[in-house]
Amino acid sequence: MSTPTHTGVRSAAVRRGGAARRPSGPDAVRYAVLVLMFLVLAGPLLWQLSLSVKGPGDDIYASPPQLLPSDPTFEHYVEVTQRLPLVRYFVNSLVVAVMVVAGNVVGATLAGYALGRLRFRGRGAAAMVFVAALLVPIETVIIAQFLLVRSLNLHDTLVGVALPGLVAALNVLLMRNAFLAIPRELEEAAVIDGANAWRRFTHVCLPQVKGMISVVVIFSFMGAWNDFLWPLIVLSDQQSYTLTVGLNHLRGTFVSDPRLIAAGTIIALVPIVVFFVALQRFFFRGLESGGIKG
Repeated sequence: MSTPTHTGVRSAAVRRGGAARRPSGPDAVRYAVLVLMFLVLAGPLLWQLSLSVKGPGDDIYASPPQLLPSDPTFEHYVEVTQRLPLVRYFVNSLVVAVMVVAGNVVGATLAGYALGRLRFRGRGAAAMVFVAALLVPIETVIIAQFLLVRSLNLHDTLVGVALPGLVAALNVLLMRNAFLAIPRELEEAAVIDGANAWRRFTHVCLPQVKGMISVVVIFSFMGAWNDFLWPLIVLSDQQSYTLTVGLNHLRGTFVSDPRLIAAGTIIALVPIVVFFVALQRFFFRGLESGGIKG
């Protein structure tokens, strides 16, 4: 009776391992869907990045498109900084984003706690108002918003830009659901100890929803930083322009350089990427926690 050699055993193990590592049919479909989603979502960004560093020797209208530039250059980024006061626009956008984030953290948290934990007449109707606000396109109310801001003498100011986004309906509903997920026994124990509504909010409920607050911070910052239509309507003084509105001046009246516009787009995107990378662990923790602190 012959015994298998070490080589035969090793080759058999390799074959078994190779067979085990080969993706099955469902796995192959999932990988294909992931690749397709990556191309759809990240494809335009990669193309903008490639376009921003293409030099005069690259044909940007070539077919099929050439992703890797053959004549790379960073002159377009330098030209953007020379043509526009990017520091001022960056500071203006940052001021607006800070006001919007602060307003949503305070306002959405308080409103979410009231809708989720307090009992008062009309609570259901108030929640439906926030749901209905999500269904109304911004274009249908933007004229009314502008008239309101102008009546307050806040037009052409950064406060007027930030005012409509200080408390977003989506963030209120997110905080409401986070507070609803907290076990009622925690708050009942605080009531037995004599805690009023404010102490229950600050000492019992608020520590449980820190993860969702980080989600609200990220959503608020990204929405304020990327907003273009509302600042374009409110602002007329170039010194008050936000970054998105200021970059619009890279477009010429008759001729525009796509490479220059792509460079400006990448510049505006960098702060969002840095902000999200810095807070991504809090973001995903907040989405997974569901309002319950582990």
